[in-house]
This record gives sequence, C-alpha cells and structure tokens, in this order.
Amino acid sequence: MNLIGDHTDYTGGLVFPMAIDRDTTISFDRSTDVSLTSDDFDGEVRFTLPATNPAAVRPSWGRYVAGVAAAMAERSLPAHGFRGRITTNVPIGGGLSSSAALEVAAALAFGIDTDVATLAAVCRRAEHLATEVPCGIMDQLTSAAGVKDHALLIDCHTLDVTPIRIPESLSVWVVEISSRTLDGSEYPARVAQCAAAEREVGPLRLADEQTVARIDDPVVRARARHVVTENERVRQFAAALTAGDVREAGRLMYASHHSLSRDFATSTKQMDEAVDAYSRVAGVHGVRMTGGGFGGCIVVLADDDVQLAAGIIGSSASAGQSPAIRVRAADGASLATPLS
Repeated sequence: MNLIGDHTDYTGGLVFPMAIDRDTTISFDRSTDVSLTSDDFDGEVRFTLPATNPAAVRPSWGRYVAGVAAAMAERSLPAHGFRGRITTNVPIGGGLSSSAALEVAAALAFGIDTDVATLAAVCRRAEHLATEVPCGIMDQLTSAAGVKDHALLIDCHTLDVTPIRIPESLSVWVVEISSRTLDGSEYPARVAQCAAAEREVGPLRLADEQTVARIDDPVVRARARHVVTENERVRQFAAALTAGDVREAGRLMYASHHSLSRDFATSTKQMDEAVDAYSRVAGVHGVRMTGGGFGGCIVVLADDDVQLAAGIIGSSASAGQSPAIRVRAADGASLATPLS
C-alpha cells in the first residue's frame, strides 16, 4: 500500500509504500509441472515448464503465475514445478497490489534464489508478460522488501530501499471505494505520456517544474508536472514522518491526491468524494487515493486512537463502499517452511 508517490516508479522516481499485514499464500508440494487452484476463483491453472505465452493461460489469474515462470526462464533462473492452492486476504482489484503479491508468492514457490531487487524485477517482468500493463517496480519490490513497523522510501532508479519507522502515534487505514483492474485501463496511456515528456525534456526524475513548463502539449505537460512535484512530495513526506510532523505529512497527502486527480487524471468522482469525506473526520491528518488509479482504494493517515466507522462517505461515493480497514506495516514475503 502506497502512502505517497504514485505514477513515479516507471520513470525511476521516488515512492513511499509499505508492505501491509495482508497475505497471499501458496501452499504447495514440488512437482515437475504446475497445477494450482484458488480459494477465491474457480478453475485450475495447469501448465508445463518452461512456460510459454503466459497471457494465454486460463483461468486468467493464472497468467501472473505463468508470467513469473517465463520471466525466470528469460534470466536463466532455475524453477521447479509445484502443485498447490492459493489463499489470500488481500483485497482483489482494490489497488493494494494483489497481483504483485501473487507474483512474489509464485516466485518463492518456484524456488527463486536471489536478492530482493532481482526478485522484484522478475515479478515486474511477469506482469508485463501476463497483462502487457507496463507497471513500475514499486509493488513487487515492496512485497519483497517490506519491514515491520516501517514504510519504505524507494528510489526506483537505483532500487535503494530506506526503511522509515511509522510513528506509534499514527494509524493507517484503507477503504476500498470501487473495484478495478489496470488491465484494460488508461494506465498504459499514462506511461506513454510520461515517456513522451522524457523524450522532450530528459528523465523526469531529474527535471524541475520550470523544465516541464516548457513542454508544448498541455496534457503531456500536466502528466510531467505531476511526476516532478510528486517526487518532491515524497522527499518532504519522508522528512515530515521522520520529524513527527503529522500535519505536514497530511498536507502532502492531500496535495498528492489533488495532483493525481487534476494533472494525472487517474482519480474518479467517487474517489474525490471519499477523500473529501474522510478529511472532515476529527483526528484524520491526510487522505489520498492509492495505487494505479481509475478506482480502487484510498489511504487515511490518522491519530492512533481514531476509529474509522462505515458510513462516513455519503452521496454517490457510498455505492459499494467497503469498511475502513486498519493496516500495519509488515515484513516482506518469505517461505514459511524452508525447503529441504
């Protein structure tokens, strides 16, 4: 779950996510091929190794697993087959990286043996192969590198990860506003617009507002402006949390949401209404959309003694609203039982 820094990772920018205390688990035995079922979806995924054409695997959720096998093969990383079952309590389609959680779990089940940066790169490539969504590396790296009680300041260019403790005085909540998937969304268009900006002004991770102001196309200019200002907000947010300045941290979250809504056009009316509604709750310091956008979840930063109840959101935003769920920063993925 990302506290701040959205749509910056695929330009090598800064993000500030945390692994949360929700799990996707694959219980398995080794095999020569792959056979996998899910507690949440019908059907059985079956394929042989090496995996080819992951996007064609059915049921469709199996694409992510096959994508991991194919991405490992591209790097000549050995993979063994397995037979198993998936269980998860990560909200699916809510912008909380459920696909990345599945990819990282699958990589561990395949027996990947490498550093977390390479693990994340393999799983990012898996998503590209499975869905053709040109995602960045934030979700996969966070799932792999999470640190209990800490958020992660990640430089998506160098892949440096700096854990920053979340103050005990604060709580983090997520509320699913609407279900969505990035597969088939305008996400690839946003990636292309950022690439167009970089062709004109160079890497956005190195640019400033004066530089992007010279971009001719107003849409491309707005997308670039979001990325540049969001990178700076991530820096300031990390500093504010470290200093215990929760008011400043909250201000930056609101500014981030407004930039995503206006300059990057990835919010929705429901999301905007939800952010406004939760911002009026006593003890709440900051609210913003989180994830790739076009629906999904909002994240709320509040005092530790605040209890967020259902029914806060009125008007059209209440349709399909899920309860607010408190989440805590957790360690990254691992094998519960080491394989012999």
